[in-house]
Amino acid sequence: MAKKKNSNGAEETLEKKLWTTADKLRKNIDAAEYKHVVLGLIFLKYISDAFEEHYAKLVAGEGEYAGADPEDKDEYGAENVFFVPENARWAYIQSQAKMPNIGKLIDDAMDLIEADNATLKGILPKTFGRSNLDPQTLGGLIDTIGTIALGDEKAKSQDVLGRVYEYFLGQFALAEGQKGGQFYTPESIVKLLVEMLEPYKGRVYDPCCGSGGMFVQSEKFIESHQGRLDDISVYGQESNQTTYRLCRMNLAIRGIDGSNIKWNTEGSFLNNAHKDLKADYIIANPPFNVSDWSGELLRDDARWQYGVPPTGNANFGWVQHFLYHLKPDGGHAGFVLANGSLSSNTGGEGAIRQKLVENDLVECIVMLPKALFFNTGIPACLWFLRRGKKQRNGETLFIDASELGVMINRKNRVLEADDISKVANTYHSWLNQEVTGNEEEVKSEREKVKDETLSPSTSNLLPYEDVKGFCKSATIQDIQKHKFVLTPGRYVGIPDEEDDGIPFQEKVDTLTARLREQMNQTQELDKEITVQLAKIGIKL
Repeated sequence: MAKKKNSNGAEETLEKKLWTTADKLRKNIDAAEYKHVVLGLIFLKYISDAFEEHYAKLVAGEGEYAGADPEDKDEYGAENVFFVPENARWAYIQSQAKMPNIGKLIDDAMDLIEADNATLKGILPKTFGRSNLDPQTLGGLIDTIGTIALGDEKAKSQDVLGRVYEYFLGQFALAEGQKGGQFYTPESIVKLLVEMLEPYKGRVYDPCCGSGGMFVQSEKFIESHQGRLDDISVYGQESNQTTYRLCRMNLAIRGIDGSNIKWNTEGSFLNNAHKDLKADYIIANPPFNVSDWSGELLRDDARWQYGVPPTGNANFGWVQHFLYHLKPDGGHAGFVLANGSLSSNTGGEGAIRQKLVENDLVECIVMLPKALFFNTGIPACLWFLRRGKKQRNGETLFIDASELGVMINRKNRVLEADDISKVANTYHSWLNQEVTGNEEEVKSEREKVKDETLSPSTSNLLPYEDVKGFCKSATIQDIQKHKFVLTPGRYVGIPDEEDDGIPFQEKVDTLTARLREQMNQTQELDKEITVQLAKIGIKL
């Protein structure tokens, strides 16, 4: 991202410059409202840039564009470019930025865009004309955004828009605190989930998809590993309408088909929008420990194959919803849950967890560090479930990553790239190590595993080994001994202190000598103090 100097001469990223300008809007409206204003404008600038670039090619009329009509909507749809009507184009909007009715002009522009692009119908924000939005500040934001190329080919290749958009989503989550978690999962957590799941191809499902970060990161993963983006399709559901709109815009600006992202106010439990879906991958961050999930209305639901979840906590409702929607042969899920899900026995949760283990569905548990989330201080973990295991049958990998990550401010931590690689590589080394049988069977099985589960990077992984204090491969019998509690610390143990090679007796002698020396120094100091006090007539 390009950097500019701020008033103090320090370098300021483009994202931060935008944020500083946008944050001025908060003097009249709260973060829950102004995020839609800001992200709506960024979206408008992006699609306008892409349109203008293609428009110029059509006007030039060279090669394959000879004789093309630059005002024909079909010319844009064929290139996956949104058609932007004249009064919605950024040049027009910016020319009107100082007008007192600029808010209404933007609302009208959003209506015009939706009218000409069916896939955007009903998802663009139209709140710019409201009275509590200062036209002068809005105009200043338009001018700032106008200095940044977002949708042309160069900007796309550098993912300028994606970086700005993700930065803003994270900043909004910080600004909103508790409410921020309704639409945003911190990027480092999403990256870790995706690196472990490796969703190269197939159907990816998130039944509580927020702003769509899981899908975006899945697409990034495929692209970074030279995969085919059209090999994957995304399915999702969201109960908050404004968050649903954020998701659809987040996908649209990256060219991801969001037609299978559904919204209804009831949510995935009461109104399952993808009843017949059997997904290859499920990746999700469901809300923690929700008590008002209408569980009392779903006591006989077909999804509860391993036990009826308690009405006072939705955690194992989510777990079984995920399992219900995984394809039977190798369907793989990775999701975030509160740590309580690993050990709670309330309302039959322990019995459900036991059945999950006994049915060999729990592949890996990762204990996360504290302070990763903007919206909750509840300790969290990652669950990885797989239906129809082909590897590591009867085993579960436990990873304690609670000491990883770095603090980015007083309250929040992130997992760095090395942390993510450490956890993901440990998992893949463990998963792909065990192959037994005669020589021909081993060769056949390795090829099968390579085709179905390995990424190009896993061929260079080190052999898996248990590491005390960090990772442990446990059998179902091991877990049974711990009464089916899945807290990683019970299995990985406490790390050994590093051996510095100094004999124990030598350490004791050294410490004793230091202590004796300190005591002698103290006695000498006491004598000196007594002498000095005596000189001025004070006796102890």
